[in-house]
Amino acid sequence: MSIKSILKSTVAALALAAGGSVFAQGAPIDAAAFDTLVAQGPVASAETIASSTWASNIRQAGTLRLGGVQTSNLFSLLNEKDGKIRGFDAGIAQLITRYILGDGAKYQFTQVTSSTREQVLINAQVDMVLATYSITPARAEKISFAGPYYTSQAGVLVKSNNKTIQSYSDLVGKKVATQAGSTGPAILAQYAPKAVVQEFQTHQEALDALRQGRVDAYVTDYTLLLNTLSLGGGSARIAGAPFGAQDFYGIGLPKGSDGAAFINTLLKKLEADGTWAKLWNISIGQRTGSTVTPTPPALP
Repeated sequence: MSIKSILKSTVAALALAAGGSVFAQGAPIDAAAFDTLVAQGPVASAETIASSTWASNIRQAGTLRLGGVQTSNLFSLLNEKDGKIRGFDAGIAQLITRYILGDGAKYQFTQVTSSTREQVLINAQVDMVLATYSITPARAEKISFAGPYYTSQAGVLVKSNNKTIQSYSDLVGKKVATQAGSTGPAILAQYAPKAVVQEFQTHQEALDALRQGRVDAYVTDYTLLLNTLSLGGGSARIAGAPFGAQDFYGIGLPKGSDGAAFINTLLKKLEADGTWAKLWNISIGQRTGSTVTPTPPALP
């Protein structure tokens, strides 16, 4: 079953059909299960590390410099009580860290936004960026990508009491928020060219604009919206089904890095031994009521 079908079934499971009710509060992640899964991840041999300049440099430094986020409920959320970041993206990042350094906690975290992800790689501030990062031709001109490791589409978020917008086709003449530096502006140009687009620097700024009534809708990655609504609150809903082209998530690396082949080898291991599926279920499936594990996208 495709990820598109999975996302639709997740919406149905949470009683969020187009025009319907809002998401219920999502269950917290099973921290013990997440930590155990990461701790059981594979560790690369010395020969495997030596085959990659990117991995060798990280092994020598003793720390992986990670660009990511820590406010994404399903993908990468900081637990302020224990100081640990958990979620699907966080799990992939920590499994990569463990594969190179033997310990998933040996990473140095740098917060990134949609607008800064390429720059921190170009400036050599981080070794990799893992943050629901869509692979696009324009980005691939500046950086390299490992993966894809996940896939999604676009979605429309509106206030729960908004009955006039039921899908992207209802955005004509509407004020629509999206994130600068994301795939949102291009998607709106293609699917809602008559919308009045307002670009915001961060996801939170776009959400605030919607909640404050400064815009009528917010268009961005469907999985990001799923993540937002899993937090509950009852103030918003997704209008209609996911739309647009499949959006493949990749792991950002410095341009020309041999880390892409190195990471793809690990991703294939994680898919083959069931770790990818277990991580998805712990981070997303069990917390959103989805009982069918999606098939990961094909790797190069």
